[in-house]
Amino acid sequence: FVIPENGYLASLASPDRALSFFSILLRFSLPSPIDPKRQNPYPLIPNPPSGERKNLQRAMHAPARKAAGGGGRGPVASALLLLAVGVFAFLISYSVLAMVLRGGGNGGGGTTGVGTGARDPVVRMPEWMRAAGGARGQRRPFHVALTATDAPYSRWQCRVMYFWYKRMQARPEGADMGGFTRVLHSGKPDGLMDEIPTFVVSPLPAGKDRGYIVLNRPWAFVQWLQQAKIEEEYILMAEPDHIFVKPLPNLAFDNDPAAFPFFYITPSEHEKIIRKYYPEERGPITNVDPIGNSPVIIKKTLLEKIAPTWMNVSLQMKEDQETDKAFGWVLEMYAYAVASALHGVQHILRKDFMIQPPFDKKLDNTFIIHFTYGCDYTLKGVLTYGKIGEWRFDKRSYQDRPPPRNLTLPPPGVPESVVTLVKRVNEATANLPRWDDGL
Repeated sequence: FVIPENGYLASLASPDRALSFFSILLRFSLPSPIDPKRQNPYPLIPNPPSGERKNLQRAMHAPARKAAGGGGRGPVASALLLLAVGVFAFLISYSVLAMVLRGGGNGGGGTTGVGTGARDPVVRMPEWMRAAGGARGQRRPFHVALTATDAPYSRWQCRVMYFWYKRMQARPEGADMGGFTRVLHSGKPDGLMDEIPTFVVSPLPAGKDRGYIVLNRPWAFVQWLQQAKIEEEYILMAEPDHIFVKPLPNLAFDNDPAAFPFFYITPSEHEKIIRKYYPEERGPITNVDPIGNSPVIIKKTLLEKIAPTWMNVSLQMKEDQETDKAFGWVLEMYAYAVASALHGVQHILRKDFMIQPPFDKKLDNTFIIHFTYGCDYTLKGVLTYGKIGEWRFDKRSYQDRPPPRNLTLPPPGVPESVVTLVKRVNEATANLPRWDDGL
């Protein structure tokens, strides 16, 4: 049910105009009373003496009282009155509901009623929402890019990740999942060049990463963005330990990238350190999002601006002992968040972007499983995090070789997220050729 913004009902949808409309209807539905002090309503009849006025009024209204059963209104008048009451109730209900939905009161943001200070409850859709809604009906592909090394630990994860990317891309809902590139920052080709689309870039100079190999990630993106031909307008920055569990739509909107909020990235708790790289004159600490660089869907033009800053901030943070000690293995994640803020870019935070077993127990409506944590359980399905369990799956157990095919499924009682993770790994390894060769 849609009411035109300038339509008749919209013009009646404020209480004062509804009351006016109701009073007009009542005037048509009720007989006009005779006021003895006003001019004679029947001009052909001379004003009688005051003593005879009551008799004359009684005589004139006798037929009407008789038809209505002694003083009431006729059937037509009663029907009009009921109609007026119904219309009045509808307009009041509509007006109240509209004001509730729009926050009530006479504040800004609405279309002002003609001749009054009240807001009209029929409001145009904001332009950004209209554009976003229109975009949902169009294909907005993103290019999937993950950085990797040529180590066995990285290779087997990349193979599983690419397997599930192709599965999800092939579904009708996977229309936004565009091309795929493994950005290999080992400096030379490896055995997966024919299986996974790969772009080889140079690592940082020897010793520059200070043993923190993740520092190569921003430098790899800088090179790839400068040298590769990327057709898609958007980029998904992903990692080898991501498994797609359903097709991923483009969650970004124009210059608003989408990212996953990490509970352990807390800029406000490290404001003293963050201010070394994001000074107070640049804005509040809340401008630094609680994110890393992955998963992030972002416009290519934005990432081209952010990536060099991300690389430089990462190197500066690693060289500062206080920062390095405080941030540890998530230092490069903080660097991306700071670099984005320096460029005035903030992200749409999507908790449904991915889950992280074993702490996230259900799949819900997520798109990605991130298996960064070890999953350890007793045979009764009790989590023993921090202690090797009777049943376990931990990617770090397979540093120099891929996991075997057909891993043992978790015992009863283990959460859905962990069970799904192991099943997805098993399905991938069962279908990938030469898995046991450790390519």
